[in-house]
Amino acid sequence: MKSITCDILIIGAGPAGSSAAMAAAEKGMDVLVVEQRSEIGVPVQCAEYIPAPLVGQLKLGTGFVVQKVSKMRTILPNGSARDMAAPGFMIHRDRFDQALAKEARKRGAEFFLSTKALALTDDRHVVIKNEAGETSFICPRIIIGADGPRSKTALWCSAPDRNLFPAAQYHMALCSPMNHTEIYLSPRFYGGYAWLFPKGDNANVGLGLRRNGSNPYSIHALLGEFMEQLKKEGKIKGDPFGSTAGWIPTKPLEKAVYGNILLAGDAAGHTHPITGAGIFTAVSCGRMAGSWAVDAIIKDDLGILAGYDDEWQDLFGHTLNRAHEKRQVMEREWDRFDQIIK
Repeated sequence: MKSITCDILIIGAGPAGSSAAMAAAEKGMDVLVVEQRSEIGVPVQCAEYIPAPLVGQLKLGTGFVVQKVSKMRTILPNGSARDMAAPGFMIHRDRFDQALAKEARKRGAEFFLSTKALALTDDRHVVIKNEAGETSFICPRIIIGADGPRSKTALWCSAPDRNLFPAAQYHMALCSPMNHTEIYLSPRFYGGYAWLFPKGDNANVGLGLRRNGSNPYSIHALLGEFMEQLKKEGKIKGDPFGSTAGWIPTKPLEKAVYGNILLAGDAAGHTHPITGAGIFTAVSCGRMAGSWAVDAIIKDDLGILAGYDDEWQDLFGHTLNRAHEKRQVMEREWDRFDQIIK
């Protein structure tokens, strides 16, 4: 079996993984990224909104931007609405992920697509398998797990449960343009909400909720009803021309460093437990993970990696943990829904 050595192995080529690759490769590290999908960013599993400052920070151009949005409107069960300023952009998430990966490649990172990370050996090597069925050993000094909400890397670390809940989404045609996103609350959407996010002439229409034994409706049945509601209101039209589904973490890990393994993005629960927003934190924490990995390699001291936990916790820990606590209260008291949302 072929053996490949590198400084840093990154598992997953989403925003966290490619951001980590960018940060490490620009410092001269030998970086290898393995991604099980044949095309980065496909299929899209995201509502595709990013906050405005992120575009300027990344300096990747605007080729992935579809439109600007100015605010988020929350629609309550009685039909009343609350508006909150939320300047940002609706994007083509696949193009966004591809732009990040392209920049990482420019800086020297190597990508293996259609390649699965199968196992972690006792001596901390990773067994990978490509689409031709060939297996290899990767022998890295540091591993960064950025392989999404159902992270295999997190399983290798015996990391705690990140409390995943399911989400499903249709791609639909809009009846008229929108310059804001919409969130819909209902007692039927246990622990979650539905959304209508515009993308030019089209929109992402989705629903995420906690599974609940007392709820006889499946997520797809509820999403179908929500879609029909929006049609009656004259917001969308026609049949879905695409769909996707996935999992959203609702609990951040207390730590994301396990020996020579760092976790970032959804793999570490770096997702807002109530809103589900995670692109900004994934990019930020991916950069941090890559930078701390470089520092540890240069100084030949894995103990330095603890600084990654300190940094991401300092920047995002309070917000994520407080939102998780609010979610726990919200779910416990869901039968008092009318009082909770006031």
